[in-house]
Amino acid sequence: MASEHEPRTGWTFLTQHARVLLMISRDPMVRLRDLALTCGVTERAVQAIVTDLESAGYLTRSRNGRRNHYRITRHASFRHPAEAGFEIADFLELFAELPHASGEEDNRDNPPHGDHHERDDDL
Repeated sequence: MASEHEPRTGWTFLTQHARVLLMISRDPMVRLRDLALTCGVTERAVQAIVTDLESAGYLTRSRNGRRNHYRITRHASFRHPAEAGFEIADFLELFAELPHASGEEDNRDNPPHGDHHERDDDL
């Protein structure tokens, strides 16, 4: 029998969609494989999530050589009516300062793939 202090399910506060969007905001050239490994889902699931986010207008994707480059529409609002008046920019900023899952700090002066942390503030 489970202890009364153990969680009943494996739920988390953030959805996989939120987690993928946060990771893309940290590294706009992140690979789907890396997103999948960090999120604990398949590459196919991440591809579907990225497609959902793109279809809903939260990000755009373009090719940069053999890699995708993602650009987040930071002024897009949350989808659920309870949060519809809030932009995702504040959510992304909240988590931008937290250490990455690997424990490394986000180094904004030296991003992993050059200066690719573009913000789409005009949309």
